[in-house]
Amino acid sequence: MKNNYLKSGPIFLAFLCMGFGDVVGPLTSQLQSEYELSNVLAGLVTFMGFIMFGLLSVPMGLYQDRKGKKRVLLLGMLAALVGLVLPILGNFSSFGLLLGSLLLLGTGATLLQVAGNPIMRDVSPEGKYSRNLSFGQFIKAIGSLSGALIPLLAAKYWGLDWKLLFPIYSGILLVAAIYLYVVTIEEKKDDSASPASFGSVLALLKNPYVFFMVLAIFLYVGSEVSMSAKLPNYLSEKFSYDIKELGLWGTLFFFIALMTGRFLGGVILNWMSPSRFLKITTLLSLIGIAGLYIATSSIMGFAAIFLIGLGFANIFPLVFSIAIDAMPERSNEISGLMVTAIIGGAIVPVIFGAVADVFSLMGGFVVTLVCIGYIFGLSFYKRK
Repeated sequence: MKNNYLKSGPIFLAFLCMGFGDVVGPLTSQLQSEYELSNVLAGLVTFMGFIMFGLLSVPMGLYQDRKGKKRVLLLGMLAALVGLVLPILGNFSSFGLLLGSLLLLGTGATLLQVAGNPIMRDVSPEGKYSRNLSFGQFIKAIGSLSGALIPLLAAKYWGLDWKLLFPIYSGILLVAAIYLYVVTIEEKKDDSASPASFGSVLALLKNPYVFFMVLAIFLYVGSEVSMSAKLPNYLSEKFSYDIKELGLWGTLFFFIALMTGRFLGGVILNWMSPSRFLKITTLLSLIGIAGLYIATSSIMGFAAIFLIGLGFANIFPLVFSIAIDAMPERSNEISGLMVTAIIGGAIVPVIFGAVADVFSLMGGFVVTLVCIGYIFGLSFYKRK
């Protein structure tokens, strides 16, 4: 089976739209500076963007087991589109409306993650799921990168700000939804497997292997969101960067490294096993985080940030695809559990913020060090 680019095209476009949900990370430092928020309150901004992952992922995983992944993808695009259009219609006059918008955007991102990751297996050649999922995450990283890049360009060249993201994202989502609607996708299903249910999901979660992998997603996503939200503060505190003018370069550089790493991951996984690559990439992440502490110049700081991004780049698709490939007959339930774990993006940054408020910002980065350290240890775990 070769790649069918007509059918895989809208799936890769859906991954681009997934990245739009990560805009809450770059927005956090901007809102924290503008409204003089504490680290804990700033963490609540990301909470709005990620809370629906915890509430909807399993129910939508069960729904798509009966109704199909393509339908869930379309529903996700519609929810995100509504969320992006509402502030435009309201002229961004209400902060409450903006929070509601981020909640709907997070809802759309949730549905796209639930359906997008397993449906990639349906359009991938045999044995190339991990590769295509890493490349899909590379496309997602482009969407994530735009949340930091577009506001910088808008401020420098057009005298505009982050609000420009909303009409741009809306237009792309509309095109993606139309493209997906007109394409026919044959979804694979194991007829010998019993239908998914809350009981089967809970039974899977009792499996130590599945539980450890789900926890890995929880900790990884929380670490990634913490990095995208707090790297501008790191540059400001350690190297006196102005957050509004230069701080977003920390997040932008991080997302560039993510995007680069995911592209390279799609190439490396043609000849390296996912389990071995997971060991290497988590070790690289730990070295990068340690580099934040020993950096004595902004050049060293940016080098550490880039190393973190390269290391982080493939952790999510590797953990996800390894778990799915281990139990493909339960892909919908595992997908629901994995995407539920993305709620780590709402919880871990709050823990990071609490530690930073009590100790220091650099103390907060210990939280991410512990999270990635767990995944590094898990990479040596042998499933029985």
